[in-house]
Amino acid sequence: MRHVGVVVNPTAGKGRGSTAGRRVHELLVARGMKVEDLSAPTLAQASDRARAAAVQGLDALVVVGGDGMVHLGANVVAGTALPLGVVAAGTGNDIARALGLPLDDVTAAVDVVKRGLDEGPRRIDAVRVGTPAHSAHEWFVGVLSCGIDAAVNARANTMTWPRGSARYVRALAAELTSFRPYGYRVTLDDRTWESPGTLVAIANTPWFGGGLHVAPDARVDDGLLDVVVAGPLSRSAITRIFPGIYRGRHVGHPAVTIVRSRTVLVEPLTALGAPAPAAFADGERVGPLPLRVQVDPGALAVLA
Repeated sequence: MRHVGVVVNPTAGKGRGSTAGRRVHELLVARGMKVEDLSAPTLAQASDRARAAAVQGLDALVVVGGDGMVHLGANVVAGTALPLGVVAAGTGNDIARALGLPLDDVTAAVDVVKRGLDEGPRRIDAVRVGTPAHSAHEWFVGVLSCGIDAAVNARANTMTWPRGSARYVRALAAELTSFRPYGYRVTLDDRTWESPGTLVAIANTPWFGGGLHVAPDARVDDGLLDVVVAGPLSRSAITRIFPGIYRGRHVGHPAVTIVRSRTVLVEPLTALGAPAPAAFADGERVGPLPLRVQVDPGALAVLA
């Protein structure tokens, strides 16, 4: 009998997470699995419980929620052979979308978990991020942002309305009232970009922010990061460009550059602009710049 640990974010999808979590438990048991509920009142406590259970022996860790839960799961299992299953029940679900997983369909998602356990997991890239002064790091799977996209993410996290991508639109409008370009030095494998800038996004998947198609050609299994940088833009220019990000139309703008790299060092350069906001990855706060980012090919096994 397979032993599966499940972590549920009860607040995901405006409370849909709790309902989805109960259904996941029922469906996994019905498919002949031993299910251990590793959920906890806080995500930090859930992480601790998941790590302890993984050491004691699991056949898979299944997370129920949005990108934040995938982030939690990746930080438990990346770099190990333990596979991660994802039941997408959040508001964004950008990582699940990139993996071709069912969205807001618990039965279909559990079927994917079962099939993945039967047939074997898929290996995808995971990304390490940490300060360049220390070896400590955390993992992310989707997109790390440290421009106006990060500032909008931070503001959106304080809002309870509206749901999904509309929340980011509202947060952007509020953020633009005091925006001025940030100063950056971005060091890649073979070049350095120093400029006042509006957006820096380091993408392992094409989407973030609930459907923003920030890096249309990013792939989770190519061993490369798609680094999206945008030079200084006025508030009115940001307002004009932003709607096009949902369809990836921003890539044609002359201020936008996309470069592929295995490693990225992002540093603040206040001589060129305002201090950059703290970075977010998979929608979760990582911390202030400078940050070193490195892709680890095939480091994450997923049931997808």
